[in-house]
Amino acid sequence: MKKDENIPVWVFLAFSSINTRKAALWLVWSCFVFTVYCMPWSALLPGQEWAKVVFIVEDWSWFVMMIPLTAWYWMSLRWVDRNSRWEKSA
Repeated sequence: MKKDENIPVWVFLAFSSINTRKAALWLVWSCFVFTVYCMPWSALLPGQEWAKVVFIVEDWSWFVMMIPLTAWYWMSLRWVDRNSRWEKSA
């Protein structure tokens, strides 16, 4: 994404190296999936040994950190969509 004077800094920082809407959607969805993964499933599913092996996160810190990050990317995607700022492909 190219920076011009109309793009807010918070949007430019989110997508500075992303040029297409498809790539931005991949970023938002991968952040969402990682947010769900970061829930402390081993604490939420007591007695399930497989949860301790598959989900290595044991506290809420990663989950709490990922929520605003995912929201930031999602709000940046909405801003770019509403303002038609995606680069046109040739």
